[in-house]
Amino acid sequence: MNAIRVENVHKTFVLHQQNGVRLPVLADASLTVNAGECVVLHGHSGSGKSTLLRSLYANYLPDTGHIHVRHGEEWVDLVSASARKVLEVRKTTIGWVSQFLRVIPRISALEVVMQPLLDLGVPREACAAKAARLLTRLNVPERLWHLAPSTFSGGEQQRVNIARGFAVDYPILLLDEPTASLDAKNSAAVVELINEAKARARLSSAFFMMKRYATWWPTGCIRWE
Repeated sequence: MNAIRVENVHKTFVLHQQNGVRLPVLADASLTVNAGECVVLHGHSGSGKSTLLRSLYANYLPDTGHIHVRHGEEWVDLVSASARKVLEVRKTTIGWVSQFLRVIPRISALEVVMQPLLDLGVPREACAAKAARLLTRLNVPERLWHLAPSTFSGGEQQRVNIARGFAVDYPILLLDEPTASLDAKNSAAVVELINEAKARARLSSAFFMMKRYATWWPTGCIRWE
């Protein structure tokens, strides 16, 4: 069963501050991902990996083409969907883990991880328990949980960001270089979380953007260039 269908997507950026120079990034990009598959986006800098990921999350609007995602019992084309529908899809269907943690200042790390669950109406006690489990799995010391992540190291911030991404059991999860700032031990912890989610059949699709070939990616991943 398909979870994502990318059909003939084109995206060109116009650099208005540089005399309107046009920068084509994606040309006729097409991709189908079935439930239970992982796809690793692999390629050199400037090849369009980030643009494709951001288009899949509807941060970027392609010039032409379609991006269909399975949202419950319906298919939604993120290229033509309303803003309200995009927010609905993001809330329950597509999770996003960016390279950098961007949250409200002065909010504790525990609250940051809890927030996606709180937004779904999950009881606060259950949210706190799951957030604590995820932070523990990702080796974030408990003494840091009640501090604002803005005071953390880059690797600690990235682990908080990953924990937040895994708080909700999204059917589709997009990860933009999820281990860029992590050492081997913490990278392995991230891979374990992904493999466990796939084994529970809650994660129907996962995309990873990588700078270069790596041997740590989760089992069953497909390399797409």
